[in-house]
Amino acid sequence: MKFLSLKQEIFGLDVNDLSLKIIKLKKKRRGFKLESYNLVEIEPGIIEEGVIKNEEAFSKIIKTACKTVVGKNLNTKYVVASLPEEKSFLQIIQMPIMKEEELKTAIFFEAENYIPLSINEVYLDFQVIPPIKEDRADHLNVLIVATPKKIVNSYVSCLKKAGLIPLAIEVEAEAVARALVKDEISTSPIVLLDFGKTNTDFIVFFGRSVCFTCSIQVSSHQLTKAIAEVLKIDIDKAEKIKMKYDLSERERGSKSKEIFKAMSPILNEMTMQIKKYLNFYQDHASHKHFFPAGKIEKIFICGGGSNLKGLAEFLSNDLGLHAEVGNFWLNFLSKKQKKDFFKNILTFTTAIGLALKKTGGPFNFH
Repeated sequence: MKFLSLKQEIFGLDVNDLSLKIIKLKKKRRGFKLESYNLVEIEPGIIEEGVIKNEEAFSKIIKTACKTVVGKNLNTKYVVASLPEEKSFLQIIQMPIMKEEELKTAIFFEAENYIPLSINEVYLDFQVIPPIKEDRADHLNVLIVATPKKIVNSYVSCLKKAGLIPLAIEVEAEAVARALVKDEISTSPIVLLDFGKTNTDFIVFFGRSVCFTCSIQVSSHQLTKAIAEVLKIDIDKAEKIKMKYDLSERERGSKSKEIFKAMSPILNEMTMQIKKYLNFYQDHASHKHFFPAGKIEKIFICGGGSNLKGLAEFLSNDLGLHAEVGNFWLNFLSKKQKKDFFKNILTFTTAIGLALKKTGGPFNFH
C-alpha cells in the first residue's frame, strides 16, 4: 500500500508477534550505509498470528523503538512497514496483453477467481512482471497480493498513533527478496527461507518476482523451548546455549548429543515441510501460467534462526541442495558495526528490504 509519492527519507519497520525491528539506511555514492537500527521485544498477546490484539500497547512500543534506535536519531517520520505473511495471499496470474488502464479494471474481476476472500474484504495490489528475456510474449504475468482490510487498517492505525507517516506497507516476502536477491533478478528459481522467531517463511523467487510463498509453522523459538525443557533451564539460558551450539558438532560429547536430540524433532519437521513445498513447486513448474519452469538448486537462509551455527550445512546435506546464509548487505556496515551488529544482522533481513524499497514504485494497494 502506497500512501504518498513524495521522495522522503524513510526507514524500514518489520513486525512479527514477538519483536519489532527498525533499519534506516543512508544512500551513498556506492550503495548504502547503515545509519540507525533497533530491535525491541513485544510481550506475548499484543500481536497473535499477525493480528494486533492491543493497538494502544503496540503503538507505544513503536514510539519507544523509534526513540531508542542505535546510531543516529531517526530524522524522519516516513516509514515502510511489513504486513504479516500468514495473513496475506500472493499469486502470479496470467492476463491478456492490454493497456495499463484496462488492466487496472480487469485485474479485480480476475483476482476473484484466486483469492479465498471476498474482493470487497481485501486490499488488492498488483504488479506486471517483466520477462527475463526480451521474447515477444502473448500474455502478461501479473503478481497479485491481497491482505484483509481489517489487518491493513489495524497496522496503519498503530503507525499513525505512534506519530509515523506510512509511505508504503507490504508483505514480508517482497521485502526479503529485495534484501537477498542481487539486483532483484534471478535466472533460475531460488528459495528464500526466512527462519524466524515465530514461524518460517518459504519463498520461491524467479526472474524478477516472488512467485510462490507459504508459511511453515516451525520457529527458532521452538528450538529454544526444546533445549530449555530437556536441560531443565530457563528460556534465556537456553537461548544462549542455542547461539553457541554448532550443528556440525552434534556427535561430540554427551551434552552436545542431548541438545541435538532436543532440537531434532523441530529441525526434522522443518526439512520435511521444505521438501513438501519443493516437490509441490517442481510438480507445478511445468505449468508456465503459474510457476516458471526450472529446477531449484539453491536456498538462501535469513531470519534470526539462521544464526544457528551449522544450519546451512545441515540443510544442504538433508535436502540435497546448496544452502547458504544470505548476507550481501554486510557492505552496509562499518568495521565497528560489523563487530557490534553482526550477531543479529540476519534478524533484520525484512527490515533491510523494507528500508531499500523505492516508494515511488508501482506496487500499490487500491
